[in-house]
Amino acid sequence: MTKVFVDGREGTTGLRIAERLEKRPNVSLIVLPEEKRKDPEARREAIFASDVTFLCLPDAAAEESARLAEGSRAAVIDASTAHRTLPGWEYGFPELDEARAARIAASKRIAVPGCHASGFIALVQPLVKRGIIDKDAALACTSITGYSGGGKKMIAQYGAAAGALAAPRQYGLTQQHKHLKEMTAVTGLDRAPVFCPVVADFYSGMEVIVPLSVKDLKGGASAEDVKDVYRGLYGGRIVFFRENCDEEGFLSAGAYAGKDCMEISVHGNDERIVLVARYDNLGKGASGAAVECMNLVLGLPPETGLEL
Repeated sequence: MTKVFVDGREGTTGLRIAERLEKRPNVSLIVLPEEKRKDPEARREAIFASDVTFLCLPDAAAEESARLAEGSRAAVIDASTAHRTLPGWEYGFPELDEARAARIAASKRIAVPGCHASGFIALVQPLVKRGIIDKDAALACTSITGYSGGGKKMIAQYGAAAGALAAPRQYGLTQQHKHLKEMTAVTGLDRAPVFCPVVADFYSGMEVIVPLSVKDLKGGASAEDVKDVYRGLYGGRIVFFRENCDEEGFLSAGAYAGKDCMEISVHGNDERIVLVARYDNLGKGASGAAVECMNLVLGLPPETGLEL
């Protein structure tokens, strides 16, 4: 029996992780009473009693929990922004290459990718790695997300309001979004993309879009070459490449709501192409990715207990 503690299970990410794990007969969840859930000593005891601890907390609280975990045998899987680019923490996107998947499986400190960052990295990192996109390329990215990505406060706002919230809203206007650091570091880019996140009036789902001019691809690469990279890399059940996946000329950002998978696709023509990743911001963009990492640590098939 694997003992699991979800530190911060009351938030949207923690709740989704707990829901996935409650269905698994080989997992026992450690749950603190309400009056103890923010008590550092109670949390420390829960971490030390666990085989795996998930951190579903604001950054400062996640950093505190990581310190509380020092000396424990628990694998700590952090869904916050706090540790994603720090030495000693493995970045939890195993589909990028087999070596990364092996490092995640062997790690005791794993940082779950950010929701927006997951799609951008899945699209761009393989192309930078293979020299199809230059490291100093000036890229742009638009990402459309459901409002659950804003946590309980935003969920309550959308549940109670109308008017301005009924239309999509762009944010991150200062180009200082917290995911930019990992989007740059993990892809190997020398500069951050121009990033335009948009929140819309639907609960969960995400569509990340990276436009490219074919003339900017290196070595005479074409859209077909880009597709070939994705076909070779993303052939699993969790992350997969699909052609002709539009819905009569449209792509819905909510196509994979409630799921833990990610679809990669390429659209456009001989001059201009659009790279697209679609998934659930709470699934492969958060909770599903965290559970996938836990499965690897436990030596289980990565899709165990996921909704695919």
